[in-house]
Amino acid sequence: MKLKVAVLFGGKSTEHEISIISAIQAIGSINKEKYDIIPVYMTKNNDFYVGEYVDKIEEYTHIPELLKKSTQVIWVKEGDKVSLMRYPMKKFGNNVISQVDVAFPIVHGTNVEDGTLQGYLATLGLPVVGCDVLSSAVGMNKYVMKTVLKDNGIPVLDCKCYTWKDYEDVNGLVEKIEKQFEYPVIIKPLNLGSSIGIKKASNREDLLEALDLGFEFSKKILVEPAITELKEINCSVLGDYESAQASECEEPINSDDILSFEDKYIGGAKGSAKGGAKTGGSKGMASLKRKIPADITSEMRDQIRKMAVDAFICLGCSGVSRIDFMIDMATNKVYLNEINTIPGSLSFYLWEPLGVKYEQLLDSMIQLALKADRENHKVVYSFETNVLEGVHLGGGTKGSKI
Repeated sequence: MKLKVAVLFGGKSTEHEISIISAIQAIGSINKEKYDIIPVYMTKNNDFYVGEYVDKIEEYTHIPELLKKSTQVIWVKEGDKVSLMRYPMKKFGNNVISQVDVAFPIVHGTNVEDGTLQGYLATLGLPVVGCDVLSSAVGMNKYVMKTVLKDNGIPVLDCKCYTWKDYEDVNGLVEKIEKQFEYPVIIKPLNLGSSIGIKKASNREDLLEALDLGFEFSKKILVEPAITELKEINCSVLGDYESAQASECEEPINSDDILSFEDKYIGGAKGSAKGGAKTGGSKGMASLKRKIPADITSEMRDQIRKMAVDAFICLGCSGVSRIDFMIDMATNKVYLNEINTIPGSLSFYLWEPLGVKYEQLLDSMIQLALKADRENHKVVYSFETNVLEGVHLGGGTKGSKI
């Protein structure tokens, strides 16, 4: 019997549309002889919908119409089984749309990639493809991620974190930043991807604009020095805490000195994504102009690939992640910039040069989720106890002490 895999995408995130592209690519490449795929679209209100049209990219030009011909569902746990149930339920007849064996979130950004969705699915008892709650949350929070990596000897740029409270006195905040860093600096939201809200500041006027932009998308922002002679290199990693391997390295080609959202997803991404990874349409991160392999020495390639694996294991990741690096060409130093725990297009294009087909990559990710689920069943999370026997709570604030 084939495993029923629910592929979740969309959600309440600024990267909602990119998630749709990534997921429909993957759905087109998953082995249908091995898995039954249930596409599950999450609206920007985090409502769940299924139906025969939700995996058709052309339907997302008119989402209200798509929802009218789709079925809203909720997740229901009954014993050891998890089902997608019609909502609202019919008074008569069967409301079970399908049982689910594995959840495969292909989502990007806050509220979905940051551990929120992973925690919900884990509470249902489902095997979840990709990173768990903790590694998802740490990977999304750039400050925490850098702190963990720095503590484990992986080089990252120094940074400072500031909040909306600091932003209330914006002039005072500017003075703090100028005391801490020399220009130019990079301002970025603490927990967003796809280069949303990121801006380089070369003077005070730029800094004020960058702060306005960053705080528009996040309650916390990160400030770090900008590398003026910068080369960006990305590398993907597949595996789990026990064993992981690195992909080929790529060198993105950006139109500005910061790789923008437009560079990643809009430039050169015309047409549709129908047919998954094999088409020449809107390919998400796969449409980005890039050099594969990256234009770096073999020694630098080895260093970056090892650093990527070390960081992946250090953060407790699973499945596929993409790790972005910066090379300071003035010093030839390599810094880890950030990790994407559910990368755009699942970075399939970085594995193809090593002979790993997208179908194989997706299968490996699902099998890793099943392995993690088997391991979780070996851990004791609860046990029978009589601690509640004999406990009598009195009224007011003077109840029995525990």
